[in-house]
Amino acid sequence: MDSGMLDMLPGFRRRFLVTPLPGRVTAAVEDDYHSMAVILHHDGARITGVDAIMERVPWTTCPGAPAVLQATFTGVALAEAAARGEKKANCTHLHDLAVLAAAHAGDDAPTRYEILACDPIEEDLAVAEIRRDGVPLLQVAHRRHVMVAPAEVAGQSLMKLRPWIDALDEPQREAARLLQWGTILANGRLIPMERQSTATRVPPNCFTFQPENAVRAQRVGRVIDFTAEPLVPLDHFDGAAYDRPRDAQ
Repeated sequence: MDSGMLDMLPGFRRRFLVTPLPGRVTAAVEDDYHSMAVILHHDGARITGVDAIMERVPWTTCPGAPAVLQATFTGVALAEAAARGEKKANCTHLHDLAVLAAAHAGDDAPTRYEILACDPIEEDLAVAEIRRDGVPLLQVAHRRHVMVAPAEVAGQSLMKLRPWIDALDEPQREAARLLQWGTILANGRLIPMERQSTATRVPPNCFTFQPENAVRAQRVGRVIDFTAEPLVPLDHFDGAAYDRPRDAQ
């Protein structure tokens, strides 16, 4: 699908902003359901501290996740952050941000990723694209989570793309991981809210859905359709200051 056409279609929007500075790197994400950031403090080789900002979250239990994130990554080598594991014990979004921040800690300039995933169109076709600093990198298409494109993964499940992703060269590998997860999250637009508001019905895939947390989790937070409102993900966020809240949230 032409990128310009994808811009015009209603659907899911997700944006990442990674801002490296001396001694710290901030990675932020905003989409329909989340607005949060992770700040990794480091000495150039090892993570010395971890802070998290959770401006907009979907569950009442989510604010408990930063403590787990700190325990997971403090003291870990930047080069080993991706292999640290324990993702299901964490908020998966904070965990992904920490890994992304660690990967870009040595960069000289910010990096911006944008994911656009259209709602299904003819014959249930859904298309998603990721751009880095405004330049399209990868596009995928699926019908009900069965891949249509690219040709290398046609017929495979959207959920099982790891072999294809691992075979890519960096930085496409990083972009493909972000695109796969964003494409999966986009499916939430098709599920009625009443069907995704009971945490105990969800497998224990993250901090909130762990049994001890799921029993007390309540659905909260504003859901933003960025293709229906005059808003842009992270338009309020200053990666250098990292503490400017969106007034309406």
